[in-house]
Amino acid sequence: MSHTVHAFDYLSASPVEYPPAAVCVLFGDEPLLKRLSWERLRNEVLGDDLDVPYAQFDGQQAEWRDVHDELATVSLFGSGRRLAVVDDADDLVSRYRSQLEQYVAQPADGGVLILRVGTWQSNTRLYKAVDRTGLQIECRLPTRGKGKSLDEARLIRWLADRAKAVHQVRVTRECMEITLELVGTNLGLLDQELAKLALYADKDDKVSPKKVREVVGGWRAQSTWQILDLAADGKVEQALTQLDQLLARGERPIALFGAVSWALRRFATATRIYQQAEREGHRVAIPEALVEAGFRPWPTDALKRAERQLRQLGRHRAGLFYRWLLEMDLAMKLTHSQDGRARLLLEQLFVRMSQQLSPRRPHAK
Repeated sequence: MSHTVHAFDYLSASPVEYPPAAVCVLFGDEPLLKRLSWERLRNEVLGDDLDVPYAQFDGQQAEWRDVHDELATVSLFGSGRRLAVVDDADDLVSRYRSQLEQYVAQPADGGVLILRVGTWQSNTRLYKAVDRTGLQIECRLPTRGKGKSLDEARLIRWLADRAKAVHQVRVTRECMEITLELVGTNLGLLDQELAKLALYADKDDKVSPKKVREVVGGWRAQSTWQILDLAADGKVEQALTQLDQLLARGERPIALFGAVSWALRRFATATRIYQQAEREGHRVAIPEALVEAGFRPWPTDALKRAERQLRQLGRHRAGLFYRWLLEMDLAMKLTHSQDGRARLLLEQLFVRMSQQLSPRRPHAK
């Protein structure tokens, strides 16, 4: 029996279905899901008393012997389970993989080890060992199909359930689709917007699509989508001018990147769908590929505009978005985390999308 579960399923299940194990791993790139899963695990191990101490380690600096000693040492002041959590544990896993494999096979009695990692490869012995005897919680957006495209329907269901249970507001599918369109798929930002919508709910705890458009994101969201439309149209000068105005009003480049990444990944997905159909010997209409990639047929001209933009970008550039966005994401977390450097990355991306660099445009001799 597999002990690997998506965070959506873990958070909605009863504690009996997925009890804490001697070794638990939270993996993925969604901070909100990691936080919610961690809080539930902590409460199930230590109880609801937040003052109960536990050991916390930095994965980049921690030594395995210290983590192991914490798990194996019997407490002098109680008989409860001992909890040790390692944050950013990728480095610790890399340095002590064999020791961790041995520990998973023979864990300390009464100890619970929680590793919070970003990357967690399913073809490793450690992954397979924890899958057999521990608990692994996947903390990233749900996907579907071989192409691993976003399972938007599942995401919307989870957000609607959370809106009702946590924020006491009822949102329809249409409202959630509009929210995704305005905010992107960053769960932390989406959760903040749900909390904001709760303030505008009517007497039946509902909000209308019109109210969602008025409240969610405000002028910043509208400005962001205007910039993206200009960039996708190849109008780089206008896009850079509006970007400068938006940043001058206090918006941070890293915050904008979430919406930019979500929007451009849809073009990349549509391109991949179109090319896959070609390789299989049949053709798919561009509007069909766009809809399958997550574009909406409303307003009435939305698909026509998206098709025009995809043709302007061309399949080569649209197919490179995955790589470009991954490089930008890594750079913003490392070398370009400062606002000035992060801004430069956005400007370079928009220049790459310009009409002047379109592969369909004849080069000057």
